Amino acid sequence: MVDGGTILQTGEITDDNCAMGKHRAVAMTRPKREPGRSETVWLDDDQQRAWRQLLSMIMELPAALESDLQRTTGLTTFEYLVLANLSEADDRTLRMSELASRANSSLSRLSHVVRRLEDDGLVIKRVCADDGRVSVVELTKAGMRRVAAAAPWHVAKVRELVVEPLTKADLIKLGKAAEAITDRIAESG
Repeated sequence: MVDGGTILQTGEITDDNCAMGKHRAVAMTRPKREPGRSETVWLDDDQQRAWRQLLSMIMELPAALESDLQRTTGLTTFEYLVLANLSEADDRTLRMSELASRANSSLSRLSHVVRRLEDDGLVIKRVCADDGRVSVVELTKAGMRRVAAAAPWHVAKVRELVVEPLTKADLIKLGKAAEAITDRIAESG
């Protein structure tokens, strides 16, 4: 609904934003159009609903997975991703740059986590034998045991939250939609 330049839209109420009734109004004021700028193409109701649901999932799913993983295994999601990627690599070893890419991380963030994992005896960081300018990270036997023990807990939660609520067709569509979005992000990057 538009009221004097303000767009009013409704969204479902969650426990976090306790309000009266099932829906709440969200006011979004349209900015004044600058000369020479194209008009903003606003989201229609279906697009807005899909965007809000996606945003809600983006916020809630990682938090739910993180909380469960820490409670059941003592690992953060990022630590688990690092260990899991190493466990799947040839010789259980990856260059830091490749590991950062696979874990969707900066080298700086990865360095801090690798240091903690190394202090715990789960990985070893060393200079690459082929190129002294490059560091590699190797998963230790203790690290392999730790990720192998954590994996069943993690996959059970992923199944519960992501796989089971969807049909096989919906899961395939979700994967394709996620790929299309991540591809667009990479292209625009």
